[in-house]
Amino acid sequence: MKYTVITGASSGIGYESALALAARGKNLILAARRTEELENLKSKVMEINPDLDVVIRTVDLSISANVYEFYESLQQYQIETWINNAGFGNFASVGEQNLNKIETMLHLNIEALTILSSLYVRDYSQVAGTQIINVSSGGGYLIVANAVTYCASKFYVSAFTEGLAHELRGNGSPLKAKVLAPGATETGFAKRALDLEDIQYEGAIPKYHTAKEMAGFMLKLYDSDKIVGLVNPETYEFQLKDALYPHTMKTSK
Repeated sequence: MKYTVITGASSGIGYESALALAARGKNLILAARRTEELENLKSKVMEINPDLDVVIRTVDLSISANVYEFYESLQQYQIETWINNAGFGNFASVGEQNLNKIETMLHLNIEALTILSSLYVRDYSQVAGTQIINVSSGGGYLIVANAVTYCASKFYVSAFTEGLAHELRGNGSPLKAKVLAPGATETGFAKRALDLEDIQYEGAIPKYHTAKEMAGFMLKLYDSDKIVGLVNPETYEFQLKDALYPHTMKTSK
């Protein structure tokens, strides 16, 4: 049996992507901090296809030791797709941002993603039919005012994943690396980024997608040979592209 891992699966894009992949008959390993939401998601998946195997892992991936333990706990499973979706944002000027929150964000957005990607590449780089999708942001290609640190973390995700894609292709590896860069999406993201109790997207956000729509874009990227799935910041159309960052091969003197 083969499995798809989704981190940050308890809500938003991760949640809807799990349902979309379940509709394709994919066995799932779902990870997030909130057990109750994961159990609810598992029930929804069972309604779609009761024959699927759904494994849940309650884990806080902003803690380094948990990241390694989480990955090691999955050694018995054959993983065909790894989706690093866990992450959160922050909107505040650099001089006024909550550094405790920022530290946690950097651990999750950068450190956990890098460790999990590296371990998966170590174990699956030569396995046909495998791929890793790292969720970045439109802010991983465009700096947004009052979200400088968040954008910088997502620039890292985009550059790291594009660089990994080049490396895998250069080595002739069958494993594919891809980056999904959503625009504004109707999830709990803005609420946590702004430290609000609630936020209404309708009427407040000029353009946005639903989490279900973004999960559909995730599948388009999944099916594509392209490296980047990007929401155009002007038209809000979803576009599949080759790598966007400049890249050069190492040369010896």
